[in-house]
Amino acid sequence: MADIAMEVGQEGEKEVVSRNFIEQIIEKDIEEGKCKKVVTRFPPEPNGYLHIGHAKSILLNYGLAKKYGGQFNLRFDDTNPTKEKIEFVDSIKEDVQWIGGDFEDRLFYASNYFDAMYEAAVTLIKKGKAYVCELSAEEIREYRGTLTQPGKNSPYRERSIEENLDLFTRMKNGEFEDGSKVLRAKIDMASPNINMRDPVIYRVAHMNHHNTGDKWCVYPMYDFAHPIEDAIEGVTHSICTLEFEDHRPLYDWVVTELAYENPPKQIEFAKLYLTNVITGKRYIKKLVEEGIVDGWDDPRLVSIAALRRRGFTPESIRMFMDLVGVSKSNSSVDYAMLEYCIREDLKLKKNRIMAVLDPIKMVITNYPEGQIEYMDVPNNQENPELGARKVPFSRELYIDRADFMIEPPRKYFRLYPGNEVRLMNAYFVTCQDYITDEKGKVTEVHCTYDPETRSGSGFTGRKVKGTIHWVNAETAVEAEVRLYENIVDEEKGVYNEDGSLNLNPNSLTVLEKCYIEPSVKGAKAYDSFQFLRHGYFCTDVKDSTEEHLVFNRIVSQKSSYKPA
Repeated sequence: MADIAMEVGQEGEKEVVSRNFIEQIIEKDIEEGKCKKVVTRFPPEPNGYLHIGHAKSILLNYGLAKKYGGQFNLRFDDTNPTKEKIEFVDSIKEDVQWIGGDFEDRLFYASNYFDAMYEAAVTLIKKGKAYVCELSAEEIREYRGTLTQPGKNSPYRERSIEENLDLFTRMKNGEFEDGSKVLRAKIDMASPNINMRDPVIYRVAHMNHHNTGDKWCVYPMYDFAHPIEDAIEGVTHSICTLEFEDHRPLYDWVVTELAYENPPKQIEFAKLYLTNVITGKRYIKKLVEEGIVDGWDDPRLVSIAALRRRGFTPESIRMFMDLVGVSKSNSSVDYAMLEYCIREDLKLKKNRIMAVLDPIKMVITNYPEGQIEYMDVPNNQENPELGARKVPFSRELYIDRADFMIEPPRKYFRLYPGNEVRLMNAYFVTCQDYITDEKGKVTEVHCTYDPETRSGSGFTGRKVKGTIHWVNAETAVEAEVRLYENIVDEEKGVYNEDGSLNLNPNSLTVLEKCYIEPSVKGAKAYDSFQFLRHGYFCTDVKDSTEEHLVFNRIVSQKSSYKPA
């Protein structure tokens, strides 16, 4: 994620690499001998699926380790068993590997360090740096003070080391109820940083843990556990988002008080904020539970699993993150930039095929009945290396409803009574008649064709202004196509005044009986194509079968985003 610029001197053009601020810190540490081998980590909590923001952290941490010849760890911060599931663990591992974060044999769990964390807490107690407190959660908040007023000491703050050791041991042994006692770091209740006002570092929780079972009934708090995990694993640079900047003094306090020989360094960077998307796990969980979406991987979401199901590629997401860059300032990025990246990634890789999503039958009345011929069609006009295919053509075709009008407006160059257009890669046809149902809806158009105008024949007798796509009725593959819009109303914003989600009722449109040329037969999960004029589409991994193909629209054909 480094920006590259060019400078010109007397000796000609010279490449100058502009490093982001994290790279500058790491290189300074290496030059000063503070870091012999860079070790980074991605530390997700297994309480939900990863989203697009996590992709930035994965790629940043992995990219730094790779750039400096170091190591990248995937570590589950599984210190809160109330919200954690194996389902989330498995999904996270799959997502990290898919996005390009190769953790090889560097997979760790915070829960594997629970013994070390417990001993670390005992060490603090013995140093007079931690005490058992019996204030309720509400009382602790009251005693903490405010941003402008200092806190006040807990009445249990001056317990003896011996009493604290005894109580903490009994907490571990399961003698006390949940919420009845906590272990707090003994720092400074008057600190201007509210995170340093004797924070809770252990709590009682009689919960079964997905990794350790019923071994523990006390669990460390994140701010205490995280620096210990980093130190145990030899992490050199603990890279996290800006909301942890105020927590850094506590991070440093923990590793200093526990006297780790080579303490890790915490560095904060700006989170990725994508406009008009839902990333909050609480909200997504609600959408899943209420059946508004069909799971954490519903293509309308921006979880990594949802983006993969919709048809986004790892390459497009990496391109997106390179465009976003790394900074210390929070800002929002338009979703259109992500769409631009997938278009750029797919445009030269995928076959461009014809699909009719809202079909009207076309009958070419002067075409021989029973005859079928095959048109030579390039798979991708911009990339000849993808070759060509044979597309069947006969008397009966399907065209899109939008390509025919009975009474067209001015500058409508597609098909209407008396008008001639080119059928893409085929012939010129002229509309002679049409049929409607009892409601006046057009169901069929009748045309004649000019056999001299076959595409590729060199015909130059006349020109037409309109070209429309089509599929052969007899050989077309019937499929279901799903069109997606943003799941929230973009004009009104993500949230209503009461905090509820402002959902878009048109976020999903399901089109049955779409017809696609036969080259899509046998399409497997995640296979993607460009449907001419409609956009890029991906075979759905959940619902598509050999007998009933289902395609998700990844992105529409046109982009509103222009790169700088």
